[in-house]
Amino acid sequence: MVIKIVHTADIHFGMENYGKIDQKSGVHTRLLDFKNALDFCIDFCIQEKIDLFVFAGDAYKTANPSPTQQKLLMECFFRLYKNNIPVVIVVGNHDSSLSFGKATALDVFGNLPIDGFHVISKPESLTINSKNGPIQVVAIPWPSRTNITISDKYVFKSATEIIDTISKKVSSIISDFASKLNPKIPSILCGHLTVSSGVFSGSEKRAVYGNDPLFLPSQLAIEPFDYVALGHLHRYQNLNKNGYPAIVYSGSVERVDFGERKEEKGFCLVKIPEKNKASYEFIKTPTRPFIQIEVKIKDKGQSKPQENDSEFVDEDQTEQIISEIKKYNIENAILKILYYLPNSLKDSVNLRKIQQECSKAMYIVGIIPIRELEQRNLRMGTRVEMSLEELLNNYFNSKPDLKNHKSRLIEKTLNLQAELQDKEQN
Repeated sequence: MVIKIVHTADIHFGMENYGKIDQKSGVHTRLLDFKNALDFCIDFCIQEKIDLFVFAGDAYKTANPSPTQQKLLMECFFRLYKNNIPVVIVVGNHDSSLSFGKATALDVFGNLPIDGFHVISKPESLTINSKNGPIQVVAIPWPSRTNITISDKYVFKSATEIIDTISKKVSSIISDFASKLNPKIPSILCGHLTVSSGVFSGSEKRAVYGNDPLFLPSQLAIEPFDYVALGHLHRYQNLNKNGYPAIVYSGSVERVDFGERKEEKGFCLVKIPEKNKASYEFIKTPTRPFIQIEVKIKDKGQSKPQENDSEFVDEDQTEQIISEIKKYNIENAILKILYYLPNSLKDSVNLRKIQQECSKAMYIVGIIPIRELEQRNLRMGTRVEMSLEELLNNYFNSKPDLKNHKSRLIEKTLNLQAELQDKEQN
């Protein structure tokens, strides 16, 4: 019988960087967006009668979620419990406290007096008895420096040495667990990890790269795993397209910022009909559109500001932007508008008129003017011992409009100098 697994990650409840308070529920619209995407995933699980739901970390934005965020996540996960779908929850870096010994934001699910929730805050190997047969899961939570390098022998090690040590230790743990699995039973590796060949999204490029323990694909795609389910990177990607097993980041279920505006979001459906025959497909979730409109303003010369006219509005600039806006379906979208102005033009855009044109958008991040930075020509270096000819040569080289006349001007100047010297001598 086919074992069906849903793999998702990076729900990030609490990511409320854009949007507003919903008038009906009192909940932030972005929190509702993430919940709607997760609800879509759970509806799919119930409809398809999934055998196992695997969550690869980062349920919340922070390790201290609000009561509202916790309530909404519980509502989602409890729907899986009511439909007898076991859940494996791996703790991510956003779910972990930086203080040693403190509970994670997801520990509450593991302490409920009910079966069906498996919260992994330390590396663990477990067997899930699903309705279509057993599944072996090796689960690796976020490798926190606090937990792994707490002993005194790491006190004087550099950050690079500590990161390298963590990578080696975790890789050794994965290999050890894999060697003890039953090779005849389907098995998966689920972790909140950074693979060296993974592609980052948006703000991750600034905040993640260089600080994470890195793992090679060859350290994860090992026997007897049939599928490697990862969380942490927000872009959906398979890092072992030509090999077995697939190493897959399901990505986030919703867009987190404008760096992810062009990415599809969703989760993965994994099917294992028999050992070493696993396959998967990416299922898209409904997401809020992120639209970035860029306009290069052209100087058509229809109108010019008068002197000291601070309230001058050039309707042509405004119409150029509105014309570009009309090319997009902005209804219920999160919108950002960038307009590029030549340095010769005064910024005379009618912002109120543009806001009215964008009234169907859910949220306008900004209407932002951008100008090219003027290049300043640096003066050539001079020294006291330089001759007049050298000084003039440097000067004319720094003046593009005089460069073609350099030889003639230098010659005339040197002739004048010679004449003055002759007069002084006579």
